[in-house]
Amino acid sequence: MTTDSSLRSGPGTTGRRSSSSRDGRAGGAGGDGGGGRVHGHLPGREHLPARQPVAAASAVPVLDVVVPVYNEEKDLHPCVVRLHAHLARTFPYPFRITVADNASTDSTPAVAAALAAELPGVRYVRLEEKGRGRALRSVWSASDAPVLAYMDVDLSTDLNALLPLVAPLISGHSDLAIGSRLARSSRVVRGTKREFISRAYNLILRSSLAAGFSDAQCGFKAIRREVAERLLPMVEDSGWFFDTELLVLAERAGLRIHEVPVDWIDDPDSTVHIVRTATEDLKGVWRVGRALAVGALPLDRLARPFGDDPRDRALTGVERGLARQLIGFCAVGVLSTLFYLALYSLFRLGVGPQVANGGALLVSAVANTAANRRLTFGVRGRSGAVRHQAQGLVVFAIGLALTSGSLAALGTASGSPSHGTELAVLITANLAATVLRFLLLRAWVFPSRACSEPDFEPDSDSDSDPDSEDVR
Repeated sequence: MTTDSSLRSGPGTTGRRSSSSRDGRAGGAGGDGGGGRVHGHLPGREHLPARQPVAAASAVPVLDVVVPVYNEEKDLHPCVVRLHAHLARTFPYPFRITVADNASTDSTPAVAAALAAELPGVRYVRLEEKGRGRALRSVWSASDAPVLAYMDVDLSTDLNALLPLVAPLISGHSDLAIGSRLARSSRVVRGTKREFISRAYNLILRSSLAAGFSDAQCGFKAIRREVAERLLPMVEDSGWFFDTELLVLAERAGLRIHEVPVDWIDDPDSTVHIVRTATEDLKGVWRVGRALAVGALPLDRLARPFGDDPRDRALTGVERGLARQLIGFCAVGVLSTLFYLALYSLFRLGVGPQVANGGALLVSAVANTAANRRLTFGVRGRSGAVRHQAQGLVVFAIGLALTSGSLAALGTASGSPSHGTELAVLITANLAATVLRFLLLRAWVFPSRACSEPDFEPDSDSDSDPDSEDVR
């Protein structure tokens, strides 16, 4: 059963007309503002329109605050009344409060229905299955508000943080926003046990999932609707782990998460079962971590943040991706050097130092060029592979001249140097050759990938051609 009251803003609010366009542009992929590419994957972030007279306000609210409840007949009425009064007094846009009842068995449905009839901008939605994540997914997926939020019914978080929470989403600066009880400037009153559990859980997230956000489980979050439309289908959990999974996927996809320090007072009458919730959360961490490790999640759909990203602009004369290429080249270089030294030591058992050096360098050079072609400069497919290997052999010849010259100089100076001395000289010579190799690969072998092509490519027909060169 769903009961909807008027969706008008509460008394005292200042209406603003919501729209899907800005500066005369229709919603969808934002222009790059600099002659760059226009991507069709995601709509651009847009600031909601300027202030309009109350009479001209749209019936569609700007903010939809969801309050998920289960058997909250005692706290529901004072919570919604207080929240409604706060929004009516301080929020400058039309708003809606949605009470999402998770299959309550007490008088919560009657209280919620009475609130929907009593207060403008309040509605009641009944779900026949339990689960906070299920309730948020259901209401958020059906909402027409451009900014979606939720908060716990106990209102442990100070409501003065609500406007700072949603402001970056309204302006288009961020994609998601979360309240944090663990930020340095947060002011929190709660028991030692809950404090320890919260910090331990977030430490687990940082160590296992490399989470960068500080507080996954604070019941005070917001998201832009177009972001929710793409993220929610990827979130499997329907319970308390829903928040964490949503944030981890958003962060891994490169979306912008805004954190707001909050003032928070623990609710001693909370009905949350700590042990059961912690167990389910740990199972969720394992599931998501495994999915990320094997690449089972289609995060490429959200590979770029929403909106006009300056990294997507095709600017001439500006070199791109140098830091990423250096990291890839160094990783390949370390592995290639170890491979080269192992081959040299193996070949040295049966031949002289010059022959061993030449053979080891030739084999490792072919492997090095292939690895750098794919991993460092992002070239896929067979097209141009022979030419790249030929150019790589020229680079190899330069490296051979440096290392062989170093060995010859060592032999002239020392006569019969030890194997350890030979290795030390070769390592030094290879460091010099490595620097020169990177410069030649970047400027000569793969110049278009290094300097002229952007780091991100939209989907194109070339993906279906196994012989085409694809840069990701």
